[in-house]
This record gives sequence, C-alpha cells and structure tokens, in this order.
Amino acid sequence: MMGGVFFLMNKLLQVENLAKNFPVRGGWFSRKAASVKAVQGVSFEIPAGQTLGLVGESGCGKTTVARLIARLMKPDGGRICFEEEDIAFLDSGSLKPFRKKIQMIFQDPYASLNPRMRVGDIIAEPLVIHKAVSRRDKRKKVEALMESVGLRKEFFDRYPHEFSGGQRQRIGIARAIALVPKLIIADEPVSALDVSVAAQIVNLLQDLQERFKMSYLFISHDLKMVRHLSHQIAVMYLGKIVEKGPKEAMDHPLHPYTTALIAAIPLPDPKKKRKRIVLSGEIPSPMAPPPGCAFHTRCPYAETLCREEEPLLKEWRPGHWAACHFVDKIESLTPQPYQEGEKI
Repeated sequence: MMGGVFFLMNKLLQVENLAKNFPVRGGWFSRKAASVKAVQGVSFEIPAGQTLGLVGESGCGKTTVARLIARLMKPDGGRICFEEEDIAFLDSGSLKPFRKKIQMIFQDPYASLNPRMRVGDIIAEPLVIHKAVSRRDKRKKVEALMESVGLRKEFFDRYPHEFSGGQRQRIGIARAIALVPKLIIADEPVSALDVSVAAQIVNLLQDLQERFKMSYLFISHDLKMVRHLSHQIAVMYLGKIVEKGPKEAMDHPLHPYTTALIAAIPLPDPKKKRKRIVLSGEIPSPMAPPPGCAFHTRCPYAETLCREEEPLLKEWRPGHWAACHFVDKIESLTPQPYQEGEKI
C-alpha cells in the first residue's frame, strides 16, 4: 500500500476543493435561471509516475474535472497545484509553460483530430507551437513518435479519415506524448473502441508510462479497467468524491455506491455470479442536488441523518477515505460483491 510519506515527498498534482458551476439561462433576456453544480469540493493528489483512476457514472463531473485540471476552462474555486504552483487562475500567457507538462487524450478519436490536417502535422503541432524541434528534424521526430505508439512511419502524409478508431486514438496519444509531459489526462480514451482494441490501447498507455515515467489521470466509468491501470482510485457521484484510496482497498469498498459499481462488473466465468445490488431511482439533477448525502435518494441503507446532514470525506482506514455516516454499519450489512480471493 502506498503510504502518506510517499504522497508528501512526491506530489506532482494536488487538487483542493475544486468547484465549477455552469449557469442555465432562460427567459426573454437570457438571464441566469439556475446553476448546474458540476464539480463540488473535489480534492485528490497524484504522485509522480503514478496513475489516479477517476470513476463514476456518466454526468457525475469527471470530464469537467479533467478540463479544469488541463485548464481548458477556469474553475470557480479551489486550487490546482502542479509541482507546488497553483495554476487554477493563471492567465493564458502564464499557463504556456505548463501546457508542455500537462497534455490530454480525448474520449472521441473521431472528433479530436482535425480532418484537414495530415497525421504527421497533427502529431507535430505541439512541437511546432512550443518550438521544441527544428523544421529540419520535425519529420524524423514525428516518425519516431508514430513508431512508439505502434503506427508505421509511412502513415505520415495520410489523413485521419483513412484510419480506424484504434489507430486514431494512437495518433492522439502520439500527439499527447510529443513534448514528454509529466501528466497526461486520459478522458475515457477507450470508451469508443472495441474491447480488443481498448485492451491494446490500455497496454500501450502502461508501456508509455513505464518508458517516460509520466503520471496519469485516467477517467472511466469502467471500474475494472480503472483498477487494472491505476495505483489509486477515486469514485465520483453527483460532482463529489465519495470514496478514494489505493486500488487494493477497493476490493473492500466502504461506500454503498462503490459497492454497487463493483457488483455491476460482469464475471468472466458464467458459472460464477455476483450478489447484484440494484439501485432504485434516478440520479438527482445537478441543478438541484438533494440535501444531506447526495446518494441518499438511491441508497438502500439511508436513514434520517443521511437526509439532513452531508457526510464528510473521512479516513476510515489508512489511506482509504469515504463520505458516509454509517460505514461501520454498512460494512457488516452489505454482502461483498466479489468472490473469495477475487480482485475486481
């Protein structure tokens, strides 16, 4: 298990109380009618050379967190400390040195590549913008990047429409690693790909991390894949982190929402069955989150306190945090959603 000393000595990224609201406008003058509370008080750390997996249902705020850290949008509050410098509210000019160190792999390989640009020029774009390579050496550098992600250098002059989804995502990865960043934010990079192709991309990401000693923020709704790739896992629900800790700790979840996510993972052996946990109701609207614990409207163990008071994210085991009033009680009541000796 990764200890607290490791985090203190090797923090690359530290996010504290990150918040982002989106106004909803209506009426004749498009006045602000409400706010979507996309991210509320999110905090986590990523050590150098390691991966944090951020998991949760669609609409929970994962992609907003990714875009805030990459500073593709400005937060409403909180801190984003990268190498001990807060970049949350830096202007575009001051951000430029950090752009080289923080890169992003996008979810949709069909929309993230300019269809009018050749593959070689797409991969070379960050090198050109940051003047990291001479014009004479550009092609040689790009061909080396292409080969490092499993693409033939003969593809340099082709266009994105000539490639499959998996090949397009490799192009996006080559572009992301061109400047050898210290942090890569991978926003569901395999959700649009076939299972076999997705496995290849995940293996490629692992190989590149080992080779270049990069850190990842890996975002997905697939808890099993997140566990495979990550060192630490954080679980989001309705804009907040409800549980976080080392990946091994997630074999024994503390929050009922995490337990339900694990129970939904299919087993490869059809003769084995998990204890299914069915959540009733729908995810509440982020425009009007419920009082108290946001999960109480779907939690089978909710009590009056859950409806009235919001639980704080608390360290229940060494390095293992959860936001629940009744962790001790739920641990004894909840059937473990895994087989004996099985890891998620």
